[in-house]
Amino acid sequence: MSFCWIWKLDVMDIASSSSPAADNPPRREKYDVFISFRGEDTRLGITSHLHAALLQKKIETYIDDKLKRGEEIGPALLEAIEKSTISVIIFSQNYASSTWCLDELVHILKCNNKEGRMVIPVFYDIDPSDVRKQHGSYADAFAELEKRFANSIDKVHKWRDALTTAANLSGFDYSNKSGTEANLIQKVVDHIWAKMCCESSCDLKGFVGIESRIEQIESLLGIHLPDACITVGIWGMGSIGKTTLAEAVFRRHSSKFEASCFLKNVRENSEQAGGLYHLEKTLFKEILKEEVSLPVGSTFQERLSRTKVLIVLDDVSDSLQMDRLAGDHLRYGSGSRIIITSRDRGKLGLTGEEAKIYKVEGLKSDDALQLFCLRAFKNNGACRTDFKELAKEVVAYAGRLPLALTVLGSLFFNCKSKEEWEDEFNKLKRFPCEDIQKVLRISYDKLGDNEKDIFLDIACFHKGKSVVKVKRMLDVRGFFATSGIRILIEMSLISIDSNWGMETIEMHDLLQEMGRKIVQEQGIKDPVNRVGCSMMRMSIVY
Repeated sequence: MSFCWIWKLDVMDIASSSSPAADNPPRREKYDVFISFRGEDTRLGITSHLHAALLQKKIETYIDDKLKRGEEIGPALLEAIEKSTISVIIFSQNYASSTWCLDELVHILKCNNKEGRMVIPVFYDIDPSDVRKQHGSYADAFAELEKRFANSIDKVHKWRDALTTAANLSGFDYSNKSGTEANLIQKVVDHIWAKMCCESSCDLKGFVGIESRIEQIESLLGIHLPDACITVGIWGMGSIGKTTLAEAVFRRHSSKFEASCFLKNVRENSEQAGGLYHLEKTLFKEILKEEVSLPVGSTFQERLSRTKVLIVLDDVSDSLQMDRLAGDHLRYGSGSRIIITSRDRGKLGLTGEEAKIYKVEGLKSDDALQLFCLRAFKNNGACRTDFKELAKEVVAYAGRLPLALTVLGSLFFNCKSKEEWEDEFNKLKRFPCEDIQKVLRISYDKLGDNEKDIFLDIACFHKGKSVVKVKRMLDVRGFFATSGIRILIEMSLISIDSNWGMETIEMHDLLQEMGRKIVQEQGIKDPVNRVGCSMMRMSIVY
């Protein structure tokens, strides 16, 4: 299943086989679903409707749209089967009369032996027992096949075995036409989605310490409250894992909603020319499945109010973004959920004691060590005994930040000896990793001048000191300490800890390191004018 949450799909018109695109479907690295069917029987009916329903769910689906002629299936089709996680076989009255379909079936069942693969048979207008025992129209088809392939009868036996095997699999029996075709398609799509969500949960095994966090966010969302409309904020410093958590929750629950949209990198995209306008259009297009002209009218608002949606706004950085994408003027349907991720608590638009905000903390120590070792030692993530103490030092330096642990793990993977590890670590302490610093600095760059100076002073002088004393010293220097410290807390750049009845100002080690590096840069760029507290900062840094 794709991890790109605003998909761009090439939707084929499966009712036509004359276009070049139909002859050469676009190749992908992988597919979620492969549909096997006999074109003459179901092309314009259940197959086309199932294909459309899967695309609407953003499930990447391979369908061979050209009329199947000839004796052999081509390499492109075999490759598509091998790249697909789930294969749906639509058995119809004349399925067995196509050697193409039978060869396709054999290859599908062969691939089904691989871990994580699944085959779903749909018995559309044929009884499962007729498929299993090759009775009825299948008996007639095989009578002809045995004549045609008298000199290669083993192939016919292989086809019989494949049909028997497939018919014994759990599937959907629509041979007696009970219920509507629409209900059948909905059941098949729901089954496929549930399977994919299960696989997604298995994918989380590579994300250390994430399951308990997801459960806490799910509790805030109140997923099992059918009529509530709830907005949840996910708040924390850069590189702490906010987006990863939001993606995991979205992936797990989007099938429960009539429409869903994950807007990634709202801050970054909004900074582009016309970026916020494009984000609005993308959001509404994903929800209503059509192009929308802005500004929207009352008819559009009414349609929104009848649509149960799950929306994620990732990395929101200002109130205008919130107003345009999730403002009070946008009324979504009963049961809707909105998730907002931000570094800045104040930009979540959620206030009061009832505000549902999940603050993302660093990983637990054991989880942090496990994540680092997964990257540093690759194969099974087991930390070598002679490297364990060094690994713990690096983890302490990374301060339990998932991004830092991942980047540094990959960096140390290239170090083969203990001496190389020590040398790399010493170099890192003097020359911080630019990839990590770049992400952390985004929050600093959005501060006002008052807050920037307070942040740099704390990084150089005041970490771990009494809040009361720090405020007094900052006020003496002419800063607006109370509001400045509040903003730094909301931006996840500092925190307040209570130790033995005294509140102290704390700052992540990597943020402190970033602050001191900024002071160094300021001294190099403007050494003449760096006076007063700036000169004192530089004396600490150097």
